[in-house]
Amino acid sequence: MIPIRATVPTAEEARALLTGVRQTSGVTTDAVAAELADDEPDAALLDLISAPFSSVADVDDRLTRTESYLRERGDRRSVFLTVYSRMTGTVRTAIDDGAFLDPEWAASYLVAFAERYRRALVAFERRAFESLPRPWLIAFAAAARGEALVAQDALLGINAHITYDLTYTLGDVGIDPDRDAKREDHDRINAILARLVQTVQDTLVETYAAVGIAGIDRLLDPLDDRLALLGLKGSREFAWRNAVLRADLPGWVGEPYVDWRTETVATGAAALVLAPDIGGDTIARLRDAEAEIDAIGAFDEAIRRQL
Repeated sequence: MIPIRATVPTAEEARALLTGVRQTSGVTTDAVAAELADDEPDAALLDLISAPFSSVADVDDRLTRTESYLRERGDRRSVFLTVYSRMTGTVRTAIDDGAFLDPEWAASYLVAFAERYRRALVAFERRAFESLPRPWLIAFAAAARGEALVAQDALLGINAHITYDLTYTLGDVGIDPDRDAKREDHDRINAILARLVQTVQDTLVETYAAVGIAGIDRLLDPLDDRLALLGLKGSREFAWRNAVLRADLPGWVGEPYVDWRTETVATGAAALVLAPDIGGDTIARLRDAEAEIDAIGAFDEAIRRQL
């Protein structure tokens, strides 16, 4: 049985939860769902993503093709996929190079993680909003409306996938037996994601620097604090602690407690990303700049050069 003290949030988690509670108090998704409910699903997109992922190679291939499909149509959901497909390729290479203690578990981890994203994307495209986690509904809806900056689209997807999905991915693949070894492999991915975060930050700055816009650094500095209330490393630690709670507590206690923790932090972070602490004039100038350039294409090209 897990010690009671392990269920008590750390000081960092407590701050994130309190902020999340404040941020989510005004977040409603019913209006968003109603606004998008009548949109026709994209049959070609569903054909790409309807089937579950079968392997690491399948994930790598279909995420890349889905990103290209969305980007060619100017669909802002491609922005997160530009990041995520490249992250997947980097982790795949690390698995092939023997970077993990348990490569089979790492491969299962990668596939299960992608499955969480795929199911969310399918649910949104089919307008099955009742089965869609709020962080993903917020992220996809912002992309569908086209009202957010490219930077915000990227961060909303990263937040939903890491801050929300990762807790449940660890439950899908299991953290036992050999929990210590699995924890070490989980932590080894931190270095890959840390590089990705820096790349995204540099790429977004480069994209906007092309049109001479100041202020993007303030939106992204530091990026770790924007993509989740706990930061990148903290959000992955948060996910691991959640997985331990779900594994070791009785289900009637652990599952609702972890569900509340996870949704509160992830939804609160999404609300923060959509309401950055920078002036409205700066946001307006960034949006005007995006209207004059192919911001998605510029972002994609810049990130390709850096990876």
